[in-house]
Amino acid sequence: MRRMLLFLLLAAVPLSTFAQSSENKRLRDIDSQIRRASYDINAIMAAPDKAIPSDLLDKAVCVGIIPSELKFAFMFGGTYGRGVLVCRKNGTGEWGEPAMFTLGGGSFGLQIGGAESSVIFLVMNAKGARELTTSNAKIGVDVTGAAGPVGRHLAASTTGQMGAEILTYSRSHGIFAGISLDGAVIKQDLEDDRALYGANATPKDILIRQTVTKRPGARVLNRTLDKYSPHGGQPITL
Repeated sequence: MRRMLLFLLLAAVPLSTFAQSSENKRLRDIDSQIRRASYDINAIMAAPDKAIPSDLLDKAVCVGIIPSELKFAFMFGGTYGRGVLVCRKNGTGEWGEPAMFTLGGGSFGLQIGGAESSVIFLVMNAKGARELTTSNAKIGVDVTGAAGPVGRHLAASTTGQMGAEILTYSRSHGIFAGISLDGAVIKQDLEDDRALYGANATPKDILIRQTVTKRPGARVLNRTLDKYSPHGGQPITL
């Protein structure tokens, strides 16, 4: 019996070490996504006459960034990507902590071949933000979506997309444009969120209430968003 107990104790040590190593790798991967998301925001906003209109960004309550979205197809289309979602506290406050999500869906137009691109979307009102804090939200069903307009000085009040709850953009090989993601599903990555904030943290705690512990790795993305839109949004009631 003593030998058996000793064996079990010795076996538990490498398992515990492996679990800790795996968790640390997950956190490093998330921090890397956040840094790449910040890079993409800077790259898009620096594009001459092709940036996200500043008045749209000021109105947005949340911003989602997929640093690299894998598109694949052979006579049909499909997408899958992992990204970072950040919201203003209660819709109008400071940019908060990141929640992680995945995006997947069917064809957005027939395509042959594949390409990697970055995707950014703006959540334009409280309803859109509330839907994204559920387990998943389908664009075109649970939330309305549209290709976002580009142009640094484009007035938001003159755009035809302002009825949409989510405006979506894509950047591929330096080319930036609005795209439609109708049919795509945005799903909260609860495993990554729990790794960041603990098992009891909910998407509403992270994104809207902002009651979770602040992560040092998120500051780079917060500073980037503050540079382009330090104030704005719309109130969110839960």
